[in-house]
Amino acid sequence: MIVVRWPIVILMAGMAAAHAAPDGAAIRLSLPEAERRWQEHDREVRQAALAVRGAEADLVAAGQPPNPQLSLNVLSISPNEGFGAGNLREKKMDSILRLEQLIERGDKRELRSQSAEANLDATRRDLDETRRQQRLALHNAYFDLMLAQEKKRFSEDTVSLYANSLRAGDARLNAGDISRSDHSRLRVEKLRAENDARQSIADYGQAQVALAYLVGLESRADALVTEDGWPALEAQPAPASAMGQIAGRPDIRAARARVVAAEAARDLARALKKRDVTLGVQLEHNLQNAPRSSFGFGVSVPLFVRYEYEGEIARAEADLHLAREQMEKLVALALGERDQARHRLAASTERRQRLENELLADAERVAKAAEFAFNKGAISLLDLLDARRTWRQVQLDAVQARADYAKATSAWRMLTAWEKP
Repeated sequence: MIVVRWPIVILMAGMAAAHAAPDGAAIRLSLPEAERRWQEHDREVRQAALAVRGAEADLVAAGQPPNPQLSLNVLSISPNEGFGAGNLREKKMDSILRLEQLIERGDKRELRSQSAEANLDATRRDLDETRRQQRLALHNAYFDLMLAQEKKRFSEDTVSLYANSLRAGDARLNAGDISRSDHSRLRVEKLRAENDARQSIADYGQAQVALAYLVGLESRADALVTEDGWPALEAQPAPASAMGQIAGRPDIRAARARVVAAEAARDLARALKKRDVTLGVQLEHNLQNAPRSSFGFGVSVPLFVRYEYEGEIARAEADLHLAREQMEKLVALALGERDQARHRLAASTERRQRLENELLADAERVAKAAEFAFNKGAISLLDLLDARRTWRQVQLDAVQARADYAKATSAWRMLTAWEKP
């Protein structure tokens, strides 16, 4: 499963145009439009759908009875005289035309169908699970792109701020208002900001590529832009039964279906001890004895004198135990995943609330006060740079908290209330 890191730069909102745009034009995607494109282009979902088609074919094959067998044997051909003269019916040879039909006992056909039908149900649930995971990957990639956009914008603003400060510092250095060491500090901060901006551009490009793969726009990845805002804070989900929340998950349902398939396969292996019967009828044409044509029939059954399918039965029993263990393991993992998602959602909600309601406003006031005090000569350049770093870091923390909350909300919904998109 394919989740990649980091978001993109929020450009001005406009019309959603996820269809092909002219080269150089931005392709603006809302999350609903990204989901629509994802449903059309997701390769993992298409592969899972092909597996369903294969399981449907297995079900058709499992329900078919054995085909009859037709055989023709030619006997009593003399090595000296050969076939002799005359037409085909007068040739010196005997012929036997035989038709045989295998009759299966022990409900083998029904058990094969039950196993194949359960496997088909499991494969369909696998398709649903692939959709769930890929849809979550899409949401994560979309929010990573939003995050990268905002980080890129912050980095560009910071570079612009330090460039202006350095230009002002050049004038003040010439006027003797600041020392050469303070001027060098400004230059160092500008270079650090440029390095951060360059890294944000790289992260932005990675996030574009990750989203482009999921929506089928690989050739235009560098034009992708998200246009949605961050999801608003919502009330925390009410407590609910953990088993009730995960019971409908596709992977849990697939595991249950595989247990049913394994039970049918176990019963089918046991049914191998029920002897199948082969019935046959034949027509014999004999030139040596009268009457020349005669009919007959036969019955054959296997003799279990050396082997009674102990290996097949033991293997089916082991597969059944494995399927049950895998289901129990999956339920345990799903419960743990549900609890982890709930804790992540609660933590990201609290962190975002604290940043938006308190830290952002306080850090902005401190930064503005530091700028004013520095312009009046009341604080040193070091104090100003420290206030700027704090303000920028709080801004980055706030946008990271919004991204974490958005992804935690999507994960919670798709873990506990999954629906087909």
